[in-house]
Amino acid sequence: MSAPPALRVAFFGSPAFAVPVLEAIRAHFELVLVVAQPDKPVGRGLRLTPPPVAARAAEVGLPLAQPQKLRNNAAFAAQLRESGADVAVTCAYGKLLPAPLLAVPRFGFLNTHTSLLPAYRGAAPIQWALIRGETVTGTTIMQTDAGLDTGPILLQEALPIAPQWTSIELAEALSRQAARLIVEALSRLPDLTPTPQDEAKATYAPLLVKEDGFVRWLDPAPAVVNRYRGVAAWPQTTAFLNGVRLKLSGLSVTGGQGQPGEVLRVDDEGLTVACGEGAVRIQTVQPEARRAQPAQVWAQGAGVVAGTRLDVWQPVPG
Repeated sequence: MSAPPALRVAFFGSPAFAVPVLEAIRAHFELVLVVAQPDKPVGRGLRLTPPPVAARAAEVGLPLAQPQKLRNNAAFAAQLRESGADVAVTCAYGKLLPAPLLAVPRFGFLNTHTSLLPAYRGAAPIQWALIRGETVTGTTIMQTDAGLDTGPILLQEALPIAPQWTSIELAEALSRQAARLIVEALSRLPDLTPTPQDEAKATYAPLLVKEDGFVRWLDPAPAVVNRYRGVAAWPQTTAFLNGVRLKLSGLSVTGGQGQPGEVLRVDDEGLTVACGEGAVRIQTVQPEARRAQPAQVWAQGAGVVAGTRLDVWQPVPG
């Protein structure tokens, strides 16, 4: 038998990525509670701003909770129980769920994870799939357990990664896929057979840090471009010239050889810089505390010519 349209769903999500998933559930099922992270200070004025999921829930009049914590929060557990939710769905919520909470809905919690589990468990599967040069990723609907993305798989669908996509475009495509797949999973909920994950094939995608955006000029050119694609949303791509930070965008693989970090050409097509193998072309440069500008314009103003060496940054082991 199939889950009835009257299935009562609680939704846990926070960023804009999760809004299409919220809307898909709202269109097909009864949303009895939306849970998002608390409002946070945003911008130079540090104005207290709700996350996109909370803003959308308030806009359409859905019951909304924004607990500061979930662990040992009896009041929130009671609120979830009293909502009458048959099942809860998480999508980029941003907090770990304590085991006692997972048992509150009768069908437990389902999670929309943006990878083909058990690959890329963790906080940043979209970004690391690109950084590591994957050509296919996808969405997994899993039954949440107390581990880190370790629960059994209910549904899974692959998504080819277009060569030009950065983390921004890939996130948009995966958000649409997750929205469609969660509706299918909820519609078939009683009939889905959970499949345990193969622990031997598990890989991890830890939360990004600022240093993940630093260009590794010693890497081959395709790896430099893949990293640029993966960090496009945050922290973005950063290089250094004499210790001064530069934000780079519009990177692509091109021909050329030289010392890693060496400027090979400055022309109308941008800045060509040598990598450990091959070279990359850079279209736009944004010096620290200044606006972005065409790479050729920046180079002329900064006195950068063929033979100039950008700083070669290497991660500290450990």
